[in-house]
Amino acid sequence: MQFHHHGYVSGDPRVQNAAGTGLDRPAELPDEVDVLIVGSGPAGMLLAAQMSQFPQLTTRLIEKRDGRLALGQADGIQPRSVETFQAFGFADRITAEAYNIGWMNFWAPDPENPDRIVRTSRTEDYGFKISEFPHLIVNQARVLDYFAEAAAHGPARLTPDYGVEFLGLEVRADDVEVRVGTAAGERTIRARYVVGCDGARSGVRQAIGRTHVGAAARHAWGVMDVLVETDFPDWRIKCAINAAAGNILHIPREGGYLSRMYIDLGEVAADDDHRVRQTPIEEVIRRANEILHPYSIDVKQVAWHSVYEVGHRVTDQFVDDLESPRVFLTGDACHTHSAKAGQGMNVSMQDGFNLGWKLGHVITGLAPAELLRSYDAERRPVAQQLIDFDREWSSLMARKPGEITDPAELATYYLATAEFPSGFGTHYAPSRIVAGDAAQELASGFPVGKRFQSVEVVRVCDGNAVHLGHHAKADGRWRIYAFADADGSALRKWASQAQEIVERFTPAGADLDAVFDVKAVFPGRWEDVVDVPALFRPRSGPLGLTDPEKVFAAAPSAWTSSDIFAERGIGAQGAAVVVRPDQYVAHVLPLDDPQGLERFLAGVMATPVAASTPARS
Repeated sequence: MQFHHHGYVSGDPRVQNAAGTGLDRPAELPDEVDVLIVGSGPAGMLLAAQMSQFPQLTTRLIEKRDGRLALGQADGIQPRSVETFQAFGFADRITAEAYNIGWMNFWAPDPENPDRIVRTSRTEDYGFKISEFPHLIVNQARVLDYFAEAAAHGPARLTPDYGVEFLGLEVRADDVEVRVGTAAGERTIRARYVVGCDGARSGVRQAIGRTHVGAAARHAWGVMDVLVETDFPDWRIKCAINAAAGNILHIPREGGYLSRMYIDLGEVAADDDHRVRQTPIEEVIRRANEILHPYSIDVKQVAWHSVYEVGHRVTDQFVDDLESPRVFLTGDACHTHSAKAGQGMNVSMQDGFNLGWKLGHVITGLAPAELLRSYDAERRPVAQQLIDFDREWSSLMARKPGEITDPAELATYYLATAEFPSGFGTHYAPSRIVAGDAAQELASGFPVGKRFQSVEVVRVCDGNAVHLGHHAKADGRWRIYAFADADGSALRKWASQAQEIVERFTPAGADLDAVFDVKAVFPGRWEDVVDVPALFRPRSGPLGLTDPEKVFAAAPSAWTSSDIFAERGIGAQGAAVVVRPDQYVAHVLPLDDPQGLERFLAGVMATPVAASTPARS
């Protein structure tokens, strides 16, 4: 963590200096805003935290509840989400209070006595096999709390406007007229852009005439968060349980005592008319005990419960207008599915992460409005992938014992598909913000269109081992990682020209690294790195202090055995890797082609004329 570059900081360094609209933020909703976020779910709160990094803009979040969410339904946190939390500054704290999924056990009927269940297999969870971040379970409410803190501590000092209900909107030529209801009555707000983060029954989606496409499966599940006494031996391990009486997905929760159970309630009749949702909790508990036989649970407290029917739906389009969008949909407002795969909250947060920096760049003039077209183009295919995965997983979980020909099939599927449920399966197609892969062989371990996967490196200024990707914060900036050639000569030539390119797309009067955070990684020993180009030692802040933490080395040291060049397939000729503000690789370029970098940025960025960039504390 870096601070002090704007002057000595004696308090909590996570609280950034207020700037712009955060200096005198009015308590009351203004009549005009740049961005209006409707709903304080995972996508909405992440979006608020991101927009707080753009204090030049007026962003407000409205929520019809009177206050924070006390008990959230979602709880599964995939490694990609923890990676995102790292960018927002709270991965370590939420990991400390969460349940870490290390294993998954599988239970099935005892071949000698099918009325009883026995453990059939145990497999390691995919979390640490895929990344340095774990697979966690933690209440959605706590996730929202952390994003709320990040938003409130950002330069814009963004906090939700509770007790404000969305009533309707009208899209006009240059803005959106939004009707809201408050305790004082109905009023109208004009917003340049509106983002619907208001759930499966989204009023924003209805207002722009978008519809869900898909159908509900005729299968019901009961879900409950419970405190119990039990003789079931795997109560604190994630389990998939298949029995003659039905199926259970069992997930331990944070805190050491709480667990969540998804209990199979069977097929639903075509004429049920959702009556299954009225199933009493006593019946859900009875079914759970029937499935667990010969084990049992004595439920001491039910923290939360519900009954739902599996549904798989994707909205026909995630924006009001594909060519010139003014209204955007995120999360459950544009994709719904079952809860058992633990994907909903995670994909929703990535919706918000994808959209936030784009709104910030367009409204501040850093990028043309056409950039906003990419939101629907990128996120709708991801939502469809989610639906396809969830449909397959739900079908496998709902099978009866007689339908299972391979007892190991579920465990095999769980591991074979790990990349997607971990959150790392997203691969954006080529576009104006994702280049082709013509030079992919220069950095084969950083696939263009996929998220930037961190590796440990050695920071040259102090010799400490750090994760390269963890240095990147969710501050709305692009990252450019320049991996040096063997003797550094190509890097020096590239840096000289790249600095001119960076300056061209940086607002006048802003710091050199205000929009592009450019770092150098050398293949040799950190002690031997000298003669570093000025691009990698920029001055920033009102004091004009040199930033020493942009230069790294790859060779193993006393503190790490990693070699990022070997692990990510970077050869002796080096490479430049361009990474978007939402951590996805946008381009891989040879060091002898700085003009390629210029061409790419010219298609992405506008040529700014004033200092209107995100503020950093």
